[in-house]
Amino acid sequence: MSSLTPKTYEPIPAQRVAFLGLGVMGFPMAGHLALAGHSVAVYNRTPAKSAAWHQEFASQAKGALRHAPTPREAAADADIVFCCVGNDDDLRSVVLGADGAFAGMPKGAVFVDHTTASADVARELSKAAAELGLQFIDAPVSGGQAGAQNGVLTVMCGGDAAAFARVQPVAAAFARAVTLLGESGAGQLAKMVNQIAIAGLVQGLSEAIAFGQRAGLDMNEVLAVIGKGAAQSWQMDNRGKTMIEGRFDFGFAVDWMRKDLGLVLDEAKRNGARLPVTALVDQFYADVQQAGGRRWDTSSLVTRLK
Repeated sequence: MSSLTPKTYEPIPAQRVAFLGLGVMGFPMAGHLALAGHSVAVYNRTPAKSAAWHQEFASQAKGALRHAPTPREAAADADIVFCCVGNDDDLRSVVLGADGAFAGMPKGAVFVDHTTASADVARELSKAAAELGLQFIDAPVSGGQAGAQNGVLTVMCGGDAAAFARVQPVAAAFARAVTLLGESGAGQLAKMVNQIAIAGLVQGLSEAIAFGQRAGLDMNEVLAVIGKGAAQSWQMDNRGKTMIEGRFDFGFAVDWMRKDLGLVLDEAKRNGARLPVTALVDQFYADVQQAGGRRWDTSSLVTRLK
């Protein structure tokens, strides 16, 4: 049985795709592509993860599945190559060089990067792709591990409109919204906007919960009430109760958030944006790391206030 939540896939012509990076996001995303009927080749830095992915989905997939020892071999003959790795350097390592994906992709193929990375690396790799007769779409995602497993991610894209039109119906296998927001780098910049908004929301919710508990209120009841009014948010609906209970094992880790906020603050230095709250919350996450919460999820900000 698959670890994915069952989903109805839109019927589209099957494509030959590759997926590079089978972490907590990439593993289910690639799985949805397989279950949607596409032929999928996967690569992961740890080969055992690729083998485990193949074993899980081989009996359920309609298209051919294989796992490859290098990004180049995974990308060979692919119409679209998807990727989700850790950071700029990880991305370059699977894209460039003799064993990189670009070396194996046929002319006209599209590389879709779901890594949360810098806008600069998106522009760099888009230029490199164009020089080889390839297309590049930066396409970071929001929705976390649960969104990937359920196939309901939000995908923010930057790049060429014609290439995006080829990618959008295929990416719908693991997403509920796939939107082109501008030229190369626009997807990464939109993801930064997303992380800025989340950082402030989680800090505000943390302070609200800590205040209510100090005041002696039943915070489950309070959140149930204010969650029907203007204070309602995804964070409150999905993390409020678990924050009250002190449970912080819901996917997107503090280490990853600090990486993302580092990208945000670097970009703000370049474009002159003033982000006083974001900079402060970044330091609050540093406190959580120092307290041993590097792998706790981002709602663990509340621990600083108890």
